Amino acid sequence: MSAIRAPRTAFYAGSFDPITNGHLDVVRHACRLAETLVVAIGVHPGKAPLFSVEARREMIEAEFQSLAAETGAAMRVVTFGDLAIDAARREGATLLIRGLRDGTDLDYEMQMAGMNSAMAPDIATVFLPASPMVRPITATLVRQIASMGGDVSRFVPAGVAARLRAKFPAKA
Repeated sequence: MSAIRAPRTAFYAGSFDPITNGHLDVVRHACRLAETLVVAIGVHPGKAPLFSVEARREMIEAEFQSLAAETGAAMRVVTFGDLAIDAARREGATLLIRGLRDGTDLDYEMQMAGMNSAMAPDIATVFLPASPMVRPITATLVRQIASMGGDVSRFVPAGVAARLRAKFPAKA
């Protein structure tokens, strides 16, 4: 006798400032784990992001929607300014998605997963290791390279690269 499984909702939180190919890699894998993927943009009053929340939402919808559709997963984008675990609970998530690039990420994420599990034992943290080609990519490095006139086209989707070029016009 097989048990009926309730639809799973996965929650993927981040600043997404900007979206990188590493984020795309995580989304590609996360969409295979759940029927719905909630991409949550963290909004923190003390931080000054490069892109507005609206711009980040537009980039997420433009870049992630087709990945979700390819797997048959629904996707929605939300914002939150409190604990990610509380936002995940509000969205009905049963899975908290976290991408891992290296051992440093693992150490930090294990601590976070332990704390989240204590606060919300009904939400499981799922670690998705980065594919080798995207492991070195971070949004921080992308912003630094772009701000100094470097070519970030290998690290971000084409639409994001265009937005970064608009933010940081080439210096004469």
